[in-house]
Amino acid sequence: MLHLGALGEADAMVKSDAAVPVALVQATKAFGGTIALKDASFELRSGEVLALLGENGAGKSTCVKLLAGVYLPTGGHVEVDGKPVVFHSPHDAQAAGISVMHQHPGLFPDLSVAENIYLGHMPRDRFGGIDNAVMLAGARRVLATVGLDVPAETRLGMLRTSEQQLVEIARALSLDARVLIMDEPTAALSQREVERLFTVVADLRLHGVAMMFVGHRMDEIFRIADRIAVLRDGRLIGVKPKAELGRAAAIGMMVGREVTDLYPQRSHATGALVLEARGLSHAGGFSNIDLKLHAGEVLGLGGLVGSGRTEIARVLFGIDQPDAGEILIDGEAVRFASARDAMDARIAYVSEDRMGQSLVMDFSILDNAVLPVLDKAARSGFYGTNRAINLVSDWLKRMKLRFSGYAQPVKELSGGNQQKVVLAKWLRTEPRVLILDEPTQGIDVGTKAEVHAMVADLAAQGMAIILISSEMPELIGMCDRIIVLREGHRTAEFARGEATQEKVLEAATKAGESADAAQATGEEKRKGPLDILKRREFGLLAAMLAVAIPVTIINPRMVSAANLTAVSMDAALLVVAALAQMLVLITRNIDLSIAAVIGLSAYMAASMVQAYPGLDIGIGLITACAVGGVAGLINGLVVTRGKIPAIVVTLASMSIFRGFNSIWAAGDQISADEVTQAWLDMTGLKIAGVPLIVVIAIVILCLGYVLLYRTAIGRELFAAGSNPDGARLIGIPVDRRILLAFGMAGLLGGLCGALWASRYATIDARVALGFELTVIASAVVGGVAIRGGSGTLLGIILGALTLLVIKNGLTLVRVDPLWLQGVYGLVILVAIGIDTFIVRRAEQARQARAR
Repeated sequence: MLHLGALGEADAMVKSDAAVPVALVQATKAFGGTIALKDASFELRSGEVLALLGENGAGKSTCVKLLAGVYLPTGGHVEVDGKPVVFHSPHDAQAAGISVMHQHPGLFPDLSVAENIYLGHMPRDRFGGIDNAVMLAGARRVLATVGLDVPAETRLGMLRTSEQQLVEIARALSLDARVLIMDEPTAALSQREVERLFTVVADLRLHGVAMMFVGHRMDEIFRIADRIAVLRDGRLIGVKPKAELGRAAAIGMMVGREVTDLYPQRSHATGALVLEARGLSHAGGFSNIDLKLHAGEVLGLGGLVGSGRTEIARVLFGIDQPDAGEILIDGEAVRFASARDAMDARIAYVSEDRMGQSLVMDFSILDNAVLPVLDKAARSGFYGTNRAINLVSDWLKRMKLRFSGYAQPVKELSGGNQQKVVLAKWLRTEPRVLILDEPTQGIDVGTKAEVHAMVADLAAQGMAIILISSEMPELIGMCDRIIVLREGHRTAEFARGEATQEKVLEAATKAGESADAAQATGEEKRKGPLDILKRREFGLLAAMLAVAIPVTIINPRMVSAANLTAVSMDAALLVVAALAQMLVLITRNIDLSIAAVIGLSAYMAASMVQAYPGLDIGIGLITACAVGGVAGLINGLVVTRGKIPAIVVTLASMSIFRGFNSIWAAGDQISADEVTQAWLDMTGLKIAGVPLIVVIAIVILCLGYVLLYRTAIGRELFAAGSNPDGARLIGIPVDRRILLAFGMAGLLGGLCGALWASRYATIDARVALGFELTVIASAVVGGVAIRGGSGTLLGIILGALTLLVIKNGLTLVRVDPLWLQGVYGLVILVAIGIDTFIVRRAEQARQARAR
């Protein structure tokens, strides 16, 4: 753990002895036939910051991932302390003292802030479990270092984007790092947070930490760097001390030409009033906003992160609805019920969230570019590829897009080229008003110049443009007027030539700098006594009572000892199966074969007990668990090695296991008088009045709790489902964790099969037929997210009990059993509705923190 300010002079001296702790030597990286990096060599020196510059696609992220152990070099090597090394995984790089802040934070929204900081290197107690006290204490210290005032127990998904970036920084600092690599760490940070990061970097420099800073903002580069390395087209152009390299020279090295018009001169006159907002308000976002936008004008919206800029853009584009005020187009009041209404009024909006909102990352370039005008590419309802290409090709060419073909997945493009696709997509709609939210965030200086030139050209042609940017030079250099916001209120307006960085920053931060942090922290800390009413578990308890009470009034047998015992035994089986399903679901997979595994295991166990009565319980349990474990591992291997979706694999294996069971049974049935009494009594025996099957289920749940919540492997299962790519970036073996989940699920399914065979005595090939729906319903109703990464043991227990109480209640009041599946379906829909509500409330709370 790196505690800033805790290193003594002796420690600093030790670090400075290793002048070059890590270096790239003639490093080459190829992906298929594409060379991403060629013969690059540079070193990171203790106590220095090396800035790595280059256009998008120049090879910067490749260098980062080679040093981080994410990629193996195709040629050349990495050196640590002057010796060649091979990093097979990020864990190897971390063991060498290399810590990385990745460009796109590999964070896990379903886990706590503390777990996000320590995942991959969690402190252990003497029993090998997670030492939560040490983890929380360490998380609080490192959060204080980066200036993030939130409880370490907070679920990460509650934090706004900039706060999550600070968590990424805190995670990098939590390692005992002598090398720190920062890949675009300031892209989502406010100016205040950037200053805090630079203070941390200065402290690390004093303590001999070698650092590499990858960024696009030239002001930051020349402020923080000691040396500057420049990449172009995958090749290292040169490494020079900052003092020997001016900004113009650095930009020229990056783009291969002199760039003198980053902010082009604009002298055309503005035209008629196009868009106007009067007294526009949106609860929690902004209040009483007036603005006017003329044809040919670039209007800037300035302010800190969370000041209300994006919220205004979303209302102007019809995504959100205003609570007060009005929007006028050409002097006439309009109301946009949706984004489609705004598009019909010829308004386009380029979101700041390029990957999350502006692009479908798995789609091709063409499919993304044509989305807003899909109706024009699909005449008479039939989509034509050639028509689509004709619609967007001119704009993609005007953007100077670097791509291999229209069918190339957009996720394979660099950030700058992805942004060009976004701009081309919206400009093809021929808007009169163009709203650009952080249009140059995360793109290189050459592409920035191209975007700025395009904006100037569009304005000259009469387009009205709203530009939202966190970069002061961009606002001042590009805008005719700048409206400054703070906490959702308009605080100042500057005409072109009047604005300076100092004036804009003062208007954005005055009277309430500290209030922002206090309000943000308060949102998390304010918890009322009725918060339990918002939890899903309370809803499930209420649902059970809503069924049990009226049924008990109609038929008192509902609460009889015999009925409660029967329900508890059925619940024990269902909970074990639901836990098996939960293990798979939290890794973002699903197991449709769970009931088939239970059926096969039950029949094989009963067969072995019949064949070897002297070994009854032992042979039955071993056989069932072995069959289930092998079945689960088969599913997991096909999913992880074959890269086939789990729903396809387990749907096929469900049929295979059922078919094999039918062939093996050949129509025979194993009845109670063909197995031993000890086998039959295994689940029916009572311990202190509690059936043994219930005791077994409780023990399994306790073991599941220890695994999932007290061990690092368990938390890694959640992380693998919450963010698989992020998990891989920090060295979590995602495929092995998925395989483990399927293997354990199969093992539990096998055990459930043995318990089933003992409880129900008569066994044939149809055991547990259709049971998979009940198992999946129990998990989903209990709150296990289909999207992965989220779920609780208490939830699946209550989910299973809810379904069984409904089934038992309907049976006791003599409702036709055929209605049962319909009722289950309704319960699932209600559960998903509740989950959607909870997610929406969480998002609203997160947005409230961002304001």
